[in-house]
Amino acid sequence: MNIAYWIVAGLLALFYFYAGTLKVIRSREQLRPMMAWVDHLPLPVLRALGAIEVLGATGLVLPPLTGIAPSLAPAAAIGFVLLQTGAIAVHLRIDDRRIALNAGLVVTAAATVWLAIRR
Repeated sequence: MNIAYWIVAGLLALFYFYAGTLKVIRSREQLRPMMAWVDHLPLPVLRALGAIEVLGATGLVLPPLTGIAPSLAPAAAIGFVLLQTGAIAVHLRIDDRRIALNAGLVVTAAATVWLAIRR
């Protein structure tokens, strides 16, 4: 289970660290080709989402790695399940039916929760 956790959580953390960093440092115009929904959120909310993603990615990796507060890892994964559930709602609200990535991230984050609890 430990190896499975590190594979799944590591990939999830890499994805969210990258995506969150983009949301924090790039302009709305630079994000628009990748994320059509950026015009539907205020810029401070977009930046906050990016910071949350970076912090969540850190929460998936650092606590189990250091052994300090390892219960934060499943909490971070639960946060990603909730984040992507909200993202699906935003996509559907703006009539954007491209939610396959979001659904895949929900499943991956849920698997990470399960693996983190079983560690």
